[in-house]
This record gives sequence, C-alpha cells and structure tokens, in this order.
Amino acid sequence: MRESLVIGVDAGATTTRCALSDLDGNILARAESGGANRNSSGAAPAEALTAALRNLLDKSPHDAGRVRLGVVGIAGGAAVRAATQAAAEDAWRAAGLGGRVVAVTDLEVGFAAGSPSPEGLLLLAGTGAVGAAFAGGRLTHRCDGYGWLLGDEGSAVWLGRAGLRAVLRALDGRGPATALTEALSARLEVPAGDPQALLRAAFDRPPAALGALAPAVSALAAAGDAVALGLAEEAAAHLLHTLSTVAGHARSAPPAVVLAGSVLLSEGPVADRVMAAVRERYRIVPMAASYGPAGAVWLAITQVKGDFPDAAVHARLTR
Repeated sequence: MRESLVIGVDAGATTTRCALSDLDGNILARAESGGANRNSSGAAPAEALTAALRNLLDKSPHDAGRVRLGVVGIAGGAAVRAATQAAAEDAWRAAGLGGRVVAVTDLEVGFAAGSPSPEGLLLLAGTGAVGAAFAGGRLTHRCDGYGWLLGDEGSAVWLGRAGLRAVLRALDGRGPATALTEALSARLEVPAGDPQALLRAAFDRPPAALGALAPAVSALAAAGDAVALGLAEEAAAHLLHTLSTVAGHARSAPPAVVLAGSVLLSEGPVADRVMAAVRERYRIVPMAASYGPAGAVWLAITQVKGDFPDAAVHARLTR
C-alpha cells in the first residue's frame, strides 16, 4: 500500500502558502500564491487556494492520488465557516485532488506551527492581529481579529494606518513633525508634503496593502523618531492587552506561548517589547510560528493518525 500524504495550507490576507508532507513530517514540496481574505485583500478565497494547490502539485514529483487529507487555515474565516469550508472544497476539487479537506482558522494553524502542545496561547500580529487560548487541542477563547476596520489592534495594517494618520496630522498642523512623512510618502510613491496625493495613494490600495508600511514605521521607531516610537509602543501595548485577555480565560499557566505574524517575527521595537513582556509575565520563552503550512500539516497528520504524533514529527516539520 502506498504511503499516504497530506497537504497543509496557510491562507493569509496577503499570501497563501502550502506544503505537501508525508506522515513522518517530511515536507516534500512547497508553493504559494496571493492572499485569500476577501475582506482585506479583495481576493476570492477559492481562486487563491486553487492557484496555490496547483503550484504545489506542479512542483511535486509525487502522485496526487496519495493525498489523503488537507487542512486549510484561512485568515478571516471564523465569521463565515460554512463559506470557508465550501471555498476549500471548491479549490480542492479544482486542483484535481481526492481525499478530504478540512477548513480551520489561521489561529489553529498558527499555534500548531509554533508548538506541538495541545495547550497554550497564541498571539498573532501580521496583516491582522488576534490572540487565542487552546486547551486539549481545541480553540477555547479568542480576542480581537475583527479586521482592519473594527479591530486588529497592533497589526501591520494598524501600524500602517496609524503612521499615515500621524503624517496627515503633521502636514495640517495637528501633530508634531515626523520622519514618517518622507518615508511613507516614498513608500506610496507620492510627493512628500502633499496630503491629497497621500490620500489617493492610500485609498487606491486594498486595506491589507497598508500593512506594507509597517516596516518603515518600525525602522523609524528603532531609529528614534518620537512619533514612530510612540506608535510602536502603542502597538505593543495593544498586543499585550490582547494576550493577557485570552490568558485570563486559560485554566492554568500556559505551557507555551506562540508568536506569529510579520510584526512579531521581524526584528523591531514591537517584537522586542512583546517578547520581553512574555518572558517576564509567563516565565517562558515564546515560540515562533515561522512557517504556517507546517502547522496545517501537523493538524492534518493528527487527524489521519487520530492522535498527536511524536514531537519529533513536529520538529521535522518546523526545522
């Protein structure tokens, strides 16, 4: 009998990444495509998933008929679970795959990418921002993750929007001068000092694209710009509040805290402050969820095997 394979997909707001693995945690192929969150990137989830899966199968020398199960984690999928599952199934069939596919949120995938433990906390700050508590391998509580318009406090998009607001305040005299004016204008390819050009450039982009401004805010914060540093400190405070909120719903001290997303996995004042606070508050070193598809693969393997595999399997997936 041929060995079964599984597929894990991490469909974020700006990038959809996927991996093919055997049941021992050996990743056999990787691929990616554009974002799959309609609310922030404007993309149709099924189309982005189909493109990623087809890229994966094109790169793999292995028979697609060996794929027994897929787990797809989709950012923003919690509010529309039935539609998310339908999109995953449509993409699965369009890619020519058999077997079964299960849609989950990016929270389950993010936590599993950082820790093999069935219990602990997740703090994710990438395009969006959300905290989650897990117990017995199940998501038991979540905080924020409400999207760019109503929440995602401390996320990359939050930082980008906050940076643009600071620039506009500086330009019209409501706020202090800041190096963000030159930096963000350059990122948006508009003349510095022209608020209308800045507005047009910002509104011409999908909300998720404003997250691309976050590295400039972080860099200027690290360089000592007072306005940028204030925004970085505010972002870290928002994220730590989110984490402490979900920690308050945990039954005991967390055995693991997983950090995920570009804001927390990139060097800078936000990540530094959050990591230091996690060490101080919980007396543990936070784990990094650096490759989301590995978490989705881990979840797929646990479903196929009916139990949490040996930690060595997780180590192979995430090495």
